[in-house]
Amino acid sequence: MQFIDQARITIKAGCGGDGIVSFRREKYVPAGGPSGGDGGRGGHVVFEADGNLQTLLDFKFKRLFLAPSGRRGGPNRCSGASGKDLVIKVPCGTEVRHLTTGIIFGDLIEDKQTLVVALGGRGGRGNAHYLSNRNRAPEKCTEGIEGEEWQLQLELKLLAEVGIIGLPNAGKSTLISVLSAARPKIADYPFTTLVPNLGVVRKPTGDGTVFADIPGLIAGAAEGAGLGHAFLRHIERTKLLIHMLDGGAEDPLADFFAVEKELLAYGHGLIDRPRLLVLNKRELLDQKSEKFLVREIEKKSSRKLILISAAMGSGLEDLLGKVWDGLEI
Repeated sequence: MQFIDQARITIKAGCGGDGIVSFRREKYVPAGGPSGGDGGRGGHVVFEADGNLQTLLDFKFKRLFLAPSGRRGGPNRCSGASGKDLVIKVPCGTEVRHLTTGIIFGDLIEDKQTLVVALGGRGGRGNAHYLSNRNRAPEKCTEGIEGEEWQLQLELKLLAEVGIIGLPNAGKSTLISVLSAARPKIADYPFTTLVPNLGVVRKPTGDGTVFADIPGLIAGAAEGAGLGHAFLRHIERTKLLIHMLDGGAEDPLADFFAVEKELLAYGHGLIDRPRLLVLNKRELLDQKSEKFLVREIEKKSSRKLILISAAMGSGLEDLLGKVWDGLEI
């Protein structure tokens, strides 16, 4: 299944049905008078969050969504049927905004949450509405009103409490595969992970917490370089970030500042988000190198460093303990 997290669509609510001109002409009913009914209301366009959907793939090939229009009125003051509302299902975490102005219509976070985006047009009035003492046989009716039409930008932002970030090959996918049942593709070349991976990690209380492995950032990601720019939006909703450094990299401290710079450039408060700084691949370091790295990174970053080896499974309990403490703040 393709991971599609952005889509542009056009929606149009249904038009109202027309009112009609009609008169009663029944036997034994003298001067029956006007009896034209009103047109029905056009259908609304409604978005509904569906917890079973994971991507916006359904909108890749279908871009136009039209709600049914209302039916025209009938004789004997019969109103036309209203158009049925068009319900469009989207994944939880979908943000709906106007394409050109950027105005946010709403944010669908919870399962079954709904958002009315376009209102159907009101039905026209039949000539029965225009009966008066001065006009006993009105031949006037009105047409239905057009439904609202919008061009929309849909953006999916993953609903994860913990986001795992870092440069390519820092070991993010390995960590999420060890902590959860997720099975992302893992290899020893950069940009193995092309889409975010989600995994559920159990708390000591038994509750599940969603972790998101965000594809590797590189220098210039906030301006559109590499894969990081395309997926930075997915960490906007996270409560806590795990910033992973590669213990086998040439300069882990430089890697730290490279990611810090991109978080600051992207904005949205990410630089102020609670973060845990983690040095992975501890097994590649000797004791002397480890002590030197810990001292230098903690001094320059002003953060406490957590040492782990995701591949060997060491240091994970300490990391998870700090994650649970961070989420409770």
